[in-house]
Amino acid sequence: MSEKITLIKNAKIVNEGTIFTGDILIEGEFITKIDTSISAKSSDVNVFDAEGKYVLPGMIDDQVHFREPGLTHKANIETESRAAIAGGITSFIEMPNTNPQTTTIEKLNDKFAIAKETSFANYSFMFGGTNDNLEEILKVNPKEVAGLKLFLGSSTGDMLVDNPEVLKKIFSSTDLLISVHCEDEATIKANTEVYKARYGEDIPINLHPIIRSEEACYLSSSKAIELAKKTGARLHVFHLSTGKETKLFSNKIPLKDKKITAEVCIHHLWFSDKDYDDKGTLIKWNPAVKTEKDREQLLKALLDDRIDVIATDHAPHTIEEKSNVYTKAPSGGPLVQHALPALLEMHHRGQISIEKIVEKTAHNPAILFEVEKRGYIKEGYYADLVVVDLNNPWTVNKDNILYKCGWSPFEGTTFKSRITQTFVNGGLAYKNFKFYDTKYAKKLTFNR
Repeated sequence: MSEKITLIKNAKIVNEGTIFTGDILIEGEFITKIDTSISAKSSDVNVFDAEGKYVLPGMIDDQVHFREPGLTHKANIETESRAAIAGGITSFIEMPNTNPQTTTIEKLNDKFAIAKETSFANYSFMFGGTNDNLEEILKVNPKEVAGLKLFLGSSTGDMLVDNPEVLKKIFSSTDLLISVHCEDEATIKANTEVYKARYGEDIPINLHPIIRSEEACYLSSSKAIELAKKTGARLHVFHLSTGKETKLFSNKIPLKDKKITAEVCIHHLWFSDKDYDDKGTLIKWNPAVKTEKDREQLLKALLDDRIDVIATDHAPHTIEEKSNVYTKAPSGGPLVQHALPALLEMHHRGQISIEKIVEKTAHNPAILFEVEKRGYIKEGYYADLVVVDLNNPWTVNKDNILYKCGWSPFEGTTFKSRITQTFVNGGLAYKNFKFYDTKYAKKLTFNR
């Protein structure tokens, strides 16, 4: 059987800081030619005219929770990866706090087996570090696994790494990229007790960023960075939520040479503490959405390259779970379907350029994790492409939400931009709220 050939014509191609009109030839899984004008050599070529539309490299989301195995009443790899490709995310890196947790090679391989059968998007997984699994960490294959995830603030089960000696040993022993969730546990516990004494279990939601405070974040982030500098570890700090933390990071050296990097998530760029009155626990995340000033400072640090990547921290829960009182309502929310539309909305507002969006969601995750042949629109690279119409408004509602949990913090929001097509490894996987039966996804590999 001959390879499938697709020719995308007249696209506004966004790549490496430029936008140019041209054609993209896809043969099988790969981009084989990019030029101002390419002619179809035979009638077998599937020609797609993208005139007036932008073509971006697919987003590489470096932090998602797809809840499989063990928590599949909330989500699973199949449902959430479908939502991801509808949102322009063609590759994801999933977190280890499932049930059972991904803290042994056996459990890691179980996840790879599930994704191979069910995922619509390219996939990799973080391996989870605990207080007692250093032996397993040292068995991880860096060419197949995105990195190591450590929770330095509350998480599921026994994944909180709170032993300073163990932490130092992990940082000193592995060459894997270490990603960290930074919130100081003692600070959060003390703050929680103060407000429980005053309100009982039903603490007002707008106190969430006071309980999971700026100080809790800064204390933990600064300690992790200090340890990384001391040990020479490769550190990536997930989901910055405060302006204060942005001062811990540098923009003085190229990303490929940075040993300490940072991520910001969509919700911390979009919402502020003023939204708690309207959204309630639907925007309860850890770390918490904080002030408008924090949001402004996060965007500034993103634009001046102290923050390196944008991710989602997609972490769905059922609406019943989220409807509990403050102390019982879990933190996290679904985001993969609406991340790129939200960023493009910020572009329409003049807050960020499309070139910068592509840099932070595709190029930089590829550099940071050393992802093989992805994250760019280049000849010889996998054809992970997203076609975007910047002027095709739609409103988020129950009928078009694709998450298994069935809700979104963006419900009622009208986005000006629409993702019209998504190609995964050269295959048309999604078109205007419709999916195709063929799954084109592959396991991510890393140039290490």
